[in-house]
Amino acid sequence: MNADPRRLAHALGHSFQRQDLLEQGLTHRSAGPVNNERLEFLGDALIGFIIAEALWERFPEANEGTLSRMRASLVKRESLAALARGLRLGDYLRLGGGELRTGGHARDSILADALEAVLGAVYRDAGFGTARAVVMDLFADRLDETSATRSGKDPKTRLQEWLQSRRRPLPDYLVLSIGGDQHDQIFHVACVLADADVRTQGEGSSRRRAEQAAAQAMLEQIENV
Repeated sequence: MNADPRRLAHALGHSFQRQDLLEQGLTHRSAGPVNNERLEFLGDALIGFIIAEALWERFPEANEGTLSRMRASLVKRESLAALARGLRLGDYLRLGGGELRTGGHARDSILADALEAVLGAVYRDAGFGTARAVVMDLFADRLDETSATRSGKDPKTRLQEWLQSRRRPLPDYLVLSIGGDQHDQIFHVACVLADADVRTQGEGSSRRRAEQAAAQAMLEQIENV
């Protein structure tokens, strides 16, 4: 490794009792049989659960599909690799000769896997409470950005702003049907993007609520493409 891994531990805010766990977490499989693949497996599950719990607590009104999409965005390979780069994790990796020659220390897949492995190492070294604190600190800004994106603006407004920022035409809302009794009506509305031939549906006790539901469904579809 090019740099002292204790500097990485300091950046994470955790002092390892077992330095070998940290070193294993930073060892790619190309460097030998004792590598970070098992710790990566553990870290992947650990991050997924901690972020799922954080989203569940922050967004009590979000349904399972919305929570799953938010979690997927936060823990996808590109996001983990960006966090790893912020820690300069590539400087600490132990790679085999082939990966060194081809720039493996800067590759998204290797960085993301190594970050998962290092966090798995934190868990094995100090337990769940410490690992949770490290993960939450690491993801704090991204969780706050997720909160800011979803707070204060209704789905129709957020969809309009998303489309305008990309110079795309605004959606059309079509009433598909109105059912139920006069005093207890249910509106079914479609949200249509003409430039992409994409359509979602929503329902509610008023046209406005049905349009908001359809806009939310559209946001969930286009933001995670």
